[in-house]
Amino acid sequence: MSLFYSAQELYTGTSWISEVCVEINNGKIIAINKEGYDHKNAFPLMVPALIDLQIYGAGGKLLSEFPDADCIEKIYAYCLKGGTAFFQPTIASQTSEIIYKAIDAVKAYKTSGGKGCIGLHIEGPWINASKKGAHDAAIIHSPTLKEVQDILDYGKEWISMITLAPEVCSNEIINLITAAGIVVSAGHSNASYEVATAFFNHNISVATHLYNAMSALQHRSPGMVGALFNHKTAMCSLVADGYHVDFSAIKIAKQIMGERLFCITDAVTATSSGPYQHVLNGDKYESAGTLSGSALTQLKSINNLVTEVGIDLGEAINMCSVYPARVMRKHGMTGQIKLNENANLLCLSSDRQLLKIIVE
Repeated sequence: MSLFYSAQELYTGTSWISEVCVEINNGKIIAINKEGYDHKNAFPLMVPALIDLQIYGAGGKLLSEFPDADCIEKIYAYCLKGGTAFFQPTIASQTSEIIYKAIDAVKAYKTSGGKGCIGLHIEGPWINASKKGAHDAAIIHSPTLKEVQDILDYGKEWISMITLAPEVCSNEIINLITAAGIVVSAGHSNASYEVATAFFNHNISVATHLYNAMSALQHRSPGMVGALFNHKTAMCSLVADGYHVDFSAIKIAKQIMGERLFCITDAVTATSSGPYQHVLNGDKYESAGTLSGSALTQLKSINNLVTEVGIDLGEAINMCSVYPARVMRKHGMTGQIKLNENANLLCLSSDRQLLKIIVE
């Protein structure tokens, strides 16, 4: 039996359509047209469901502290409330023991039918201690080939992204990770402009949270920020809460990087145990006085991009849907509303608040 949803304005991920009806059957979009449009019950806005490639926890449980399927279920519930249908549960720098447990958690969640989880995002511990941010310095190190191979063997099919500092890892290790089908993201890095550019030209296509925990743009030392600005294809995530990055700096980056810039929430949750104890301070989180994570949802990211940065709504949506999908290149996850694809979409009010989320 078909379900019908009407929208005054629908954004497909490429274009806007006015007064349209979407027909869904068995979870697939089988029609997008003006026939059947129900003006009386139409949602003001309909857009693709969102994608978050970096979120650490929710509901009082961080994955690095509670590496179990229940934690991932809490993350998914949080994501749904903020318009996100696909997500990467993320752990900050941790011991191998916790990494293996986090892999087990993702495996348990997905094999039991859990929805939305792309795979595990391991951020660190193979990063530069000088750009550690809120990461635990005692755990940070350069990896051995055996350490990496063992984790890849154990996490096959369950790890989807690894953030590392390329200057502390050998090319052999980076190539090993990418050959396993895992996206390598450069982050928490003090790489020079020249070193960063060489990696973006060779075996790394994306970087983690622009400006934060990376070598800065300076007039005689352009750093990783400068390398990203000048590169033609390298993409980079960004936390659009106004705390991690000033909204004016987001505007500058967007004008330079265009479609290569996308949003993550970097969201955490209040915790009082383990190495990463986050305390909510206003609408951001801190750990031992250091900015440690956001209280964002991806829908809030969109609203910040529109109201605070001045980015067009369609483009703001792309930064939280189409562009993250490009980074991951996963079948069935395009960040768009398209015929014959799974129905993953948001129904919004005229002021861009969530009214209904449809996920398959």
